[in-house]
Order: sequence, then structure tokens, then C-alpha cells
Amino acid sequence: MNPQAPDAGALRQLAALARYGDLGAHARQIQRLGGCERPVRLEGHRLDVHTTTGEVVREITGAALPAGQLLVRCNNRRTTRCAACAETYRKDTFHLITAGLTGGKGIAPAVAHHPLVFATFTAPSFGPVHNRPGTGRCRCGRLHREGDPALGTPLNPDRYDYRTAVLWNAHAGALWARFTTYLRQQLAARAGITRTALGQCLKVSYAKVAEYQRRGAVHFHAVIRLDGPEGAEDAPPGWATTALLTDAIRSAARLAEAPGPVLDGRAHTFRFGQQLDIRPIRSADFTGTTSLTSRAVAAYIAKYATKGAEAATGTLDRPLRNPVTDLIGADVSDHTRRMILTCWRLGALPELEDLRLRKWAHMLGFRGHFSTKSRAYSVTLGALRQERADHNEALTRERAIAAGHPLPEPDTVLVLSHWRFAGMGLTDAEALFSALRPQSPDTTGEPHYA
Repeated sequence: MNPQAPDAGALRQLAALARYGDLGAHARQIQRLGGCERPVRLEGHRLDVHTTTGEVVREITGAALPAGQLLVRCNNRRTTRCAACAETYRKDTFHLITAGLTGGKGIAPAVAHHPLVFATFTAPSFGPVHNRPGTGRCRCGRLHREGDPALGTPLNPDRYDYRTAVLWNAHAGALWARFTTYLRQQLAARAGITRTALGQCLKVSYAKVAEYQRRGAVHFHAVIRLDGPEGAEDAPPGWATTALLTDAIRSAARLAEAPGPVLDGRAHTFRFGQQLDIRPIRSADFTGTTSLTSRAVAAYIAKYATKGAEAATGTLDRPLRNPVTDLIGADVSDHTRRMILTCWRLGALPELEDLRLRKWAHMLGFRGHFSTKSRAYSVTLGALRQERADHNEALTRERAIAAGHPLPEPDTVLVLSHWRFAGMGLTDAEALFSALRPQSPDTTGEPHYA
């Protein structure tokens, strides 16, 4: 909403608030959401009871709050659903990836000297599509410009293998799991030791993100690192080099396969595409034309952590209830529409029930997590969120002390609360308050604690 030109509905709500409510308090409650566009609205209460005396030291009821309800950030990772929450998710992912590349957030800086590569794993071909080859024109004879809606769509939709394309997305996560198993196997073979012995001297750590190509097929970007047996804090053996890691990745990507269903007498088996890009990562202290900096890799992965299929293909950003009604008037291409409808048809087959293709039709069949990491790679998103919560709690206590109402220590209070869902979103006036939230430029990648 343009804060300079609020609509009539917002003005009427503001006038009512100014007459009957505390306009400033209402604005402060909304602004504490940090720009969240679709907050969760809760009704209920909270009691803070002193564990020794039984005294109620603080009581909060939704009805007594300026908005009449407790409002909580939606924390949606998708930019198309909530730009503010997605930005927080992006920055958290940036710090998670960076910690595994250069240290920080409890990870030793020595991790920057471990063998590190940035690898991209693509999907196989399901049929020729319009593209922009570096060697000349597209197969269709045209020279497509960047942003041409034809890019990524099949040259011949009737011969494009939509069924296999959907099933590839549905099995991509399982294929990645097979790849990690093969990678350890290939590392052990190159070191001349057993896999059991490999685990005693080496650990493979990774963080990856899924991205949709324009044709609607998932591919993976991954940071892959070699550590000692104790993880990031432990240096790998001297023979574990970047060159050895690169060679093992190429071999494992070629060998890995995930079994699929048998449909109409055809057995499906899924493998990565032939295009495999592996590049060494250098820390920010190094420069060069053939290597990536750690910051560039972290920024790239974090960017795609907040995007779904809708960013590349223009599909919907929420589950479908009925493809016929949900797609009416939807601004999706014919290619994307056929992918969605293929998911819906396959989802009705009993032998594919476990893939839950109808639930994930808006994701073109992919049901895995968009960003994942191995346990030892770095800090977790949960730890970063807890750090932010602790920071906000400290600010709340400072404000209470400044107002002359200090809060009791957390270990002396029993919290009794009951909240129930009451809806989502902002009223017109609340949206105006949110739009008026002061914005400060951020070029460091540090998370906001709003």
C-alpha cells in the first residue's frame, strides 16, 4: 500500500481508532511485526506466575491488546507470500551458509581451510525446450532474448515427457540421498580404505538448496566440504584435497540413481543430468577469476532459499484444492499448467499415493525441503532464531526496567498460556501502519531484530 495515498477503508478505520482507541499503541503493535504482511491472529491469554509465591506477575489477554488480538509473524519463507519474513529467512540462511564456509556462529575459522566446492546438479532432459545456447540460435531458429516467456517451454509440447518430468521432481530428494552415499563410497575408494575406515578419519558435510529451472525441473546447488571425523572443528587428513573431492563428486553423480515406479510397463529410474558444474570456493581473503568467494556462494544459496517454483515457472505459491477452479484466471503458462495437471492425474494412482503429488502439484511434484544441510556443516536455523528471540527478550526487559516495571527472571516464572487461531492478515489500517514502519538500509547481511 502506498503510505502517501491510503484508501477510503483505511481512512475510516484510522478515524475509528483515533476516536475510540489508542492509535499510537496500535501502530507500535503492528510495527513490532517487522513488516510481516500476513501475521497470524490469535485469541486467548497468558499468565506469568511466580513459582515460589504463586503471584501473577504479568497477565496478557488478546482482547486487551491494541489490535484486539495477539499478532505473530507468519515466518513464511516465500518472497511472494511475505517479503519481510522471507528476508529474515534469507539472512538467516546467509549466516548459516557463511558459518560453514569461513567460521563464526560457534564454528571455528579454521573451517575455511578445509576442501570446499560449490556444485550444481541438474535434471536430465525430458524433451527439447526453447533456450539461449551460447553457440547461436535456439533449435526453433529464433534468437531468444532474456526474459522471453518461451524460454524453458517445450519445442513440441505433445512429445514432451511431462510424466517423467513430474516424477523426477518427486524423486529428486531421494536421488540426492543416494548421491551422498555414493560420494562417501567414492572417497573411500580413492583413499584406498573401507567406508568404515573413512568414517574414522573423514566426514562429508554439505548445505544445499533446490532451484527450479525455467522448464520446471528441480536442480540442486550445494556447498560440499571435507572435515575431520569430529566435523567442522576437526581438520581432514592431508590426502583429502579439493581435487580428490571434485573427482569423487563427478563419479558419485554419474553412479547415483533412485528407483521409481513402474507405469504402463515402463520402469522409471532417475539420475542427474549430464551437466555438472563443480568449482572450488575460496574465502573472502582470496581473489581470482576461476574461484568463487565464500560471500558470493552464501548470497547465491540464500537467495534461492526464499523462492519456489513460482519464481521460475510462474506457478501458484500455495497448494491446490481443485485444479479446475484454482487455475481459472491464474497467470500460468500452458507448460506450467500441463505440469500441474500431470501431477494431479498421477496423484490419483494408488501406486503413487506415497508421493502425495496432488498436495505438491503447485510445486510441480517436488516435496522436499528447499534448503537442507548435514548435521556437522554449521549452526542451525533454530539456533539463529533462538539467538534473535533471546535478543528481543533482552530488549523487552530493558524497556520494562526503563519504564519502572522490571520483569522477574525467567527461571522464577511459570508461563501458563492458551491461544487459538483467529485468522491471518492485516486490516487496511494495520497495513498502513506496517507500510509506515521505518526502514533502514542493510548492506551487511545481518538480520534485523525488529
